[in-house]
Amino acid sequence: MADWTVDELQRWDEKIREKVEEFGLDCYRQEFELCDHHAMLGYMAYHGMPAHYPHWSYGKSFEKTKTLYDYGVSGLPYELVINSDPCLAYLMTDNSLTLQILTIAHVYGHNDFFKNNFTFTSATDAKETIGSFKARADRVRSYIEDPSIGDERVERVLDAAHALAFCMSPNAAVRRLGVEEQRERARPSETGHDPFAILHKRPEAPAPTTERFPPEPVSDLLAFMRDHHPTLAEWERDLLDIVDSETRYFLPQIETKIMNEGWASYWHHRILESLDLPHDVRIEFLVRHNQVVCPHPGSINPYHLGFVLWHKIAERDGEDAIWKVRESDRDAAFLRRFLDAETMRDLDLFSYEPKGDKLVVDSVADDEHWADVKRKLIAQVGAGNNPSIRITDADFNRRRELYLVHDHDGRDLHLGYAERTLQHLYTLWGRRVLLETQVNGKPTRLAFDEDGFDARLVV
Repeated sequence: MADWTVDELQRWDEKIREKVEEFGLDCYRQEFELCDHHAMLGYMAYHGMPAHYPHWSYGKSFEKTKTLYDYGVSGLPYELVINSDPCLAYLMTDNSLTLQILTIAHVYGHNDFFKNNFTFTSATDAKETIGSFKARADRVRSYIEDPSIGDERVERVLDAAHALAFCMSPNAAVRRLGVEEQRERARPSETGHDPFAILHKRPEAPAPTTERFPPEPVSDLLAFMRDHHPTLAEWERDLLDIVDSETRYFLPQIETKIMNEGWASYWHHRILESLDLPHDVRIEFLVRHNQVVCPHPGSINPYHLGFVLWHKIAERDGEDAIWKVRESDRDAAFLRRFLDAETMRDLDLFSYEPKGDKLVVDSVADDEHWADVKRKLIAQVGAGNNPSIRITDADFNRRRELYLVHDHDGRDLHLGYAERTLQHLYTLWGRRVLLETQVNGKPTRLAFDEDGFDARLVV
């Protein structure tokens, strides 16, 4: 039984909003929705969206999370917040009054970050978020219900698109060409135009001896398929655009996880410390806050690291500095600029690597090795944890084979994942797909075609 009423939550929300304005946070209009744990499980499976297109992976995510929750292996988040205008957040009805108060304050921190950080403002239109997700969901359902297409064909394209979705440039500020503009382009089915004609036409003199398409390597694999595949049906092209669009919506959250969670934690702490909390609420608040921002042995807790760094910036550079940093950085730059040797030693940071079936510490943040630990941490935050793979030739051997290069940074590809990714590329492209990489320090070419997966040393 909840120890609060809706009227109480509204009164606390009003008090918190007064503090939000007093401290200078700049937020979208905030809306809260109460939900039970079952509804929260559903929102988690569908990334918090009240409307989302159907796919088997979301049902799988729901069942897995529900099973872990039912058996007490994992809990549920205190809240879910959507980057939208108005900003929408879900509050769990099972939470205590103290947790609701803490969560409401935390949400306003996220709201301010969504509205002001450049990775969000340059990549998304918050006013269009809910409507866009609903419109995409409606389009996917229309393809499923179309007897000439059906759920199996839709699922096949979505499976491939999901596998390739994060094979893209992490720079969310790069302008995205949307499906509406794509429809204005000439399609092979509409005009007979061959997107690869530049590879085959007789060049006018003076001309280069060879031409390659694309002229420069392309890292956004899904967008390339959408824009340049010569035989995709319009509904297939639209599905690729839908997945690409939604990935770009979520990319800023991935790129700013430490900053964003640290910022929300910094402000829920500041706000609640400034309020006249009843004694029992204050005691529980301190316990809950420490649970949120405590370090996680063997891994990075983004709430903890972000909370510590925002405090360091405010103490060292003054509070004016935190507003500028909140606006201009994402995690990689944030850590590069503000995670210094002293802080790393205070946090007991270290790096490790696999040795056989064990993980072995290879560097600790002492005077000699802290920079190496920092470099490895930065390489793994945000989209940096995904391998960088670029299309260098879409007409390899003049048979429309797809040739890709892995920008090897010292981390080998997981061959099982590489095989499945190449299989999905082959499913979409319809011709042999090759990937140049390194395995155990040796140049290797991976391939997938009608005969399956193959990995060979490059001689």
